[in-house]
Amino acid sequence: MTPKLFIQALTKFFAGLIIVGLLLFLPAGTCAYWQAWLFIGILFVPMFIAGIWLMFSSPELLRKRLSAKEEQGEQKWVVALSGLLFIAMFVVAGLNFRFGWLLMPNWTTYVAAGIFLLGYALYAEVMRENVWLSRTVEVQENQQVIDTGLYGIVRHPMYSATLLLFLSMPLVLNSVWSFALMLLYIPIIVKRIRNEEEVLERDLAGYKEYKQRVRYRLIPYIW
Repeated sequence: MTPKLFIQALTKFFAGLIIVGLLLFLPAGTCAYWQAWLFIGILFVPMFIAGIWLMFSSPELLRKRLSAKEEQGEQKWVVALSGLLFIAMFVVAGLNFRFGWLLMPNWTTYVAAGIFLLGYALYAEVMRENVWLSRTVEVQENQQVIDTGLYGIVRHPMYSATLLLFLSMPLVLNSVWSFALMLLYIPIIVKRIRNEEEVLERDLAGYKEYKQRVRYRLIPYIW
């Protein structure tokens, strides 16, 4: 760990916290949006703990994830669309709370929070299993095919985890309309996976054989 990495990590953490808070509470017109506070808690507390763990156990992985930038033109559009989708989802959730458009019972928020934390746990396990895990579509030096653990069930368990995370977010925030918006994430992630598999099949030794052994990309017995 270096002071520069520590400052970079804290800066990005608090910047994300402030941005999410503004996107939720300003449209809501109040800080009494308790579902937003719950969401911020289950999002940023585990993120902070994971960041501290990475800082001491694997600072190079943390540095790589903090500074990763997508190089492929096709994937840049995917990342940009995803960012716009998240902004819209948060703003609509805040407006939904403010005007009471379509509210669900409180138990749906708690169930969705449980699903969100399950997605977080799966994501943490993927990070543990795959030291080459990257936020960008690339093949790294000396990278090898991982085919055990979650990678023995689906080829892209990181995206399986993010699917749980992203689709449960609007339900934690008690917004059906935000959930409808986040369904657009499904074709976005499908596009990203198809492009990523083209890169891996071309540049990563053994990936073609791995595809034959593990049939499903994202959800077992479905796709």
